[in-house]
Amino acid sequence: MRQRETEPLDNVIRIQEVELGAQPIDRFLTISGAEPIARAKRLGEEMSSRLKGRAVWSVNSTATGGGVAEMLRSVLPYVRGFGIDCRWVVIGGSPDFFRITKRLHHALHGSYGDGSPLGDKERAVYEDVLRANAAEISGLVRPRDVVVLHDPQTAGLAPALTGLGAIVIWRCHIGADDPNPETEVGWRFLEPYICDAAATVFTRRQYVPEVCNHDRSIIIPPSIDPFSPKNQEMADDVARAILFHTGLLGGTPSEVLPTFVRLDGSPGRVDRRADVIRLGPVSSPDAPLVVQISRWDPLKDPVGVMWGFARLAEREPDLEAELVLAGPNVHAIEDDPESASTLDAVVDRWRELPHGIRDRVHLASLPTADLEENGAIVNALQRQATIVVQKSLREGFGLTVTEAMWKRRPVLASAVGGIQDQIRDGTDGLLLQDPNDIESFATVLGRLLPDAGLRQRLGEEAHERVRAEYLPLRHLTQYAELLERIDAA
Repeated sequence: MRQRETEPLDNVIRIQEVELGAQPIDRFLTISGAEPIARAKRLGEEMSSRLKGRAVWSVNSTATGGGVAEMLRSVLPYVRGFGIDCRWVVIGGSPDFFRITKRLHHALHGSYGDGSPLGDKERAVYEDVLRANAAEISGLVRPRDVVVLHDPQTAGLAPALTGLGAIVIWRCHIGADDPNPETEVGWRFLEPYICDAAATVFTRRQYVPEVCNHDRSIIIPPSIDPFSPKNQEMADDVARAILFHTGLLGGTPSEVLPTFVRLDGSPGRVDRRADVIRLGPVSSPDAPLVVQISRWDPLKDPVGVMWGFARLAEREPDLEAELVLAGPNVHAIEDDPESASTLDAVVDRWRELPHGIRDRVHLASLPTADLEENGAIVNALQRQATIVVQKSLREGFGLTVTEAMWKRRPVLASAVGGIQDQIRDGTDGLLLQDPNDIESFATVLGRLLPDAGLRQRLGEEAHERVRAEYLPLRHLTQYAELLERIDAA
């Protein structure tokens, strides 16, 4: 997807407007049936009429990598399909700014992060950067436009945009199940910016802090687009062809091409290869694969996944399974300064594994130059997986879990954040009650790997769970209801 950049304010701060297409809601007829589609169309027509001459802006801190960018790319084209002027802007920032917002990210999760302060000096950096962004965005936003700001990186824009006469909604995708001193630090930092927003939106009721007006807070879980390159139907032989081309799977090449369908309906082909760190041979197509795909973030606990898999391999010397830890190229995500150091730490710990185990653990950095190509690679890898794991220590919602469930994969994940809303333990996945318990992780993984019947049952139930709860029809309806409520206020 191409991006259109405005003229930079200076050499550091610039905003990007991400180009969006339009998609018809009729695409969901085969999934949801005629009545929900008709209801969505009526709601879309009402909102289009209400918002005539006004724009709906989504503002976040990156167009690549992470669940927020993925969700915006999936949902916003359907908003445009209703005839609504929907736009997406990505803010710019300095390395210090993104270090501070990463610290806030950890704090809102209840985690210490790098332990750096969030005092007056950090607030000054945060406000200076967002003041520069606001100066650019103010040339675009008009009175009565609706602006949805996403996560801590953008919260500081709320007062300036409210002052322009825009209707500002702050959408927070992260939080902690149980408040602690770290969450208090994070919310105290953000409180001056978010309290006067027309509404605040959270993924879970447990995430709503005391500093927010609960009468203006609403719960809207995210969703995935089943037609995107990351989630569209993909034949097994095509998935294997993609993984063979990228270097994630070995074997004899077939005549099947590594192709996918782009968002605009045009044909796409996977051309780039993954950067894979491995000791042993490339995985065979017949090898059982345990796969975790996520950002290189310590809260996703890639090291814990690796050591849990190693513990299982120690218990079962004849284990045939292999582990793939995959994430985006660490140079592609500007708003996550920890990604490179996290990957370095994973590689260091990988080198500590016994030789016989290390040769079955593969560390893959996936190409992100073409985001739709990246989605197709993730799609193929999730479909090839015997088991998808997400052993997060903290989690906002966990869209990688949703994606794997949609593909009928059995998921073993931590009972944290929104993961525990998606997975009913033993029904449509398995939950690890203590994400730090390596022994339990190894035990459950060892029980699931040989039980094909259990894996199939969990996968089928998981697919139905996503179809019923986590597709854009529900998501769009909730946002339309929110807009109607605050616009009429």
